Amino acid sequence: MFYELAVSNWGEEERAAIAAVVESDRFTMGPKVAEFEEKFASYLGCKFGVMVNSGSSANLVAVASLFFRKDNPLKAGDEAIVPALSWSTTYHPLQQYGLKLKFVDIEIDSLNIDCSKLEAALTPSTKMIVGVSILGNPAALDQLRDFADAHGLYFFEDNCESLDAELNGRKTGTFGDMGTHSFFFSHHIATMEGGMVVTDDEELCHLMRSLRAHGWTRDVPKGSAVYEPRDEDFYEAYRFILPGYNLRPVEMSGAIGLEQLKKLPAMTAMRRKNLALFQELLSGDDRFIIQRENGKSSSFCFPIILNPTHKPDRARVFGALENADIGYRIITGGSFPKHDAIQHFDFEIIGGVQNANTAHDFGFFVGNHPFDLTPQIERVYEVLDKVCAGER
Repeated sequence: MFYELAVSNWGEEERAAIAAVVESDRFTMGPKVAEFEEKFASYLGCKFGVMVNSGSSANLVAVASLFFRKDNPLKAGDEAIVPALSWSTTYHPLQQYGLKLKFVDIEIDSLNIDCSKLEAALTPSTKMIVGVSILGNPAALDQLRDFADAHGLYFFEDNCESLDAELNGRKTGTFGDMGTHSFFFSHHIATMEGGMVVTDDEELCHLMRSLRAHGWTRDVPKGSAVYEPRDEDFYEAYRFILPGYNLRPVEMSGAIGLEQLKKLPAMTAMRRKNLALFQELLSGDDRFIIQRENGKSSSFCFPIILNPTHKPDRARVFGALENADIGYRIITGGSFPKHDAIQHFDFEIIGGVQNANTAHDFGFFVGNHPFDLTPQIERVYEVLDKVCAGER
């Protein structure tokens, strides 16, 4: 395909890392996962990292941990303020643990949550706010952190699409009480499947380590505040303290992650170089709404909204992209209240979500990769310019 949505960024280093794990004959979570947890958390400037088998599992184990804190745990019926546009598994753990979702709209240009809508969503039952940096572009994480602190809320940060982005010189995924990351094939680093939660909160770290592996104590350090050890070693190794899961990553994923992490700064720099060309070509063209960069984007991809004031024919645009052999897809997961799954949620929409719906109905994205995409980006603009020529 001339312009793929997603491509592999692996080299011989990742294949050698896999071979070394095979040679070691240790396949489940082990020393390579532990080393990757430590180095990944350090890269982001956090104390603790907990690796799991996907970014979705990272969201699940992170949300779950907040229900088992000794002080001020979340409980079913509490409310969480969420952006209307994100991936499905931003929301699903919240529903699965009985939270009520308060959907607020996004900014049409940044695609991130509109912080001016937060106060309207706040009630005495609000206990958490969810911040999502969409497609590499930092949300107003500093404002979200301040809002959470001012109202005594947990701040859960889903950073699965925006690894290595920065706001005010600080990495995204580090503003929340915990931040989640995804290492799926198409993401900034890829470990086959995989995810990570980072936090500075030791109690949350230990709760997540238990929850990811059956709810047992084996992966929680002795002396932890989350349980009292007993003297009977025979039972202690299989002592279950929480209603947990099996979300453990495989050792290969940890080994691959160590190699990918070494390459991350250079890959992000290349993504940003491609972003600069994309911005140069499309910014200022009223037919297209592109992301207004907030802070320093790590540019997952290039989202485009066909300006609805021009009455665009999105199907015709998609046909032109297909004819040019250019891949495209929905922006993240679209406006979540428009999906069938919403029937299973306890939710409220605060003040309407027109911008999220516009992104859903008129938007799409094309890929970005950590190598030079000059011919592909130029071709995208040529195709869009031609198919939308009558809208000037």
